[in-house]
Amino acid sequence: METLQYNTKRSQLIIPEYGRHVQLMINQILETQNREERNKMAKAVIGAMGNMNPHLRDVPDFQHKLWDQLFIMSNFELDVDSPFEKPKKEVLNQKPDRLGYPQRNPKYRFYGNNIKSMINVAINWEEGDLKNALVYNIANHMKKCFLNWNKDTVEDEVILNHLLELSDNKLIVREEDLPLTDASEFLKIRSKNGNGSKNNQKHRNKRNNGRKRY
Repeated sequence: METLQYNTKRSQLIIPEYGRHVQLMINQILETQNREERNKMAKAVIGAMGNMNPHLRDVPDFQHKLWDQLFIMSNFELDVDSPFEKPKKEVLNQKPDRLGYPQRNPKYRFYGNNIKSMINVAINWEEGDLKNALVYNIANHMKKCFLNWNKDTVEDEVILNHLLELSDNKLIVREEDLPLTDASEFLKIRSKNGNGSKNNQKHRNKRNNGRKRY
């Protein structure tokens, strides 16, 4: 009786999705000396790999992907006639360039980086009604952000001072545009969206009071 073989004691699969049988067939191709036989066996293995993913048959370059995976699972040692260019091991092992994530640490983090970007854009706008409307909307959005992350109320003067500070004293909301949207309007929207208001919490508690507890 043959002893059981555990996967933990076997060689690690290069692409586990195809299973060990496909890997064994590829290893058998590597041991075949006759090139013509290797080509026939490689095409047969490509067919088997394609049958394991029938939903991808209509995907562009599907056959190209299968041949690339065949060479990868052979550790790039397979010498057969491929209809596509053989992939290079160096290219596969090449690490992508590091993404340039923003490393800014704003003083008022609850406003987010987008607010600062909007302020920088507004500073360079030509004076006029469009710029005044943009500055007012920025201040309103700042107030909304402040309420989302800090308190249930905030004075307009606090928001206007923050706007003045973040814009290096270049952006001011006109007196005729004030006041900003009332805090209660933002809180209504937050409550409507179910963002943890006290009324929603009370409603959930009341709804759960009648449930049995075991």
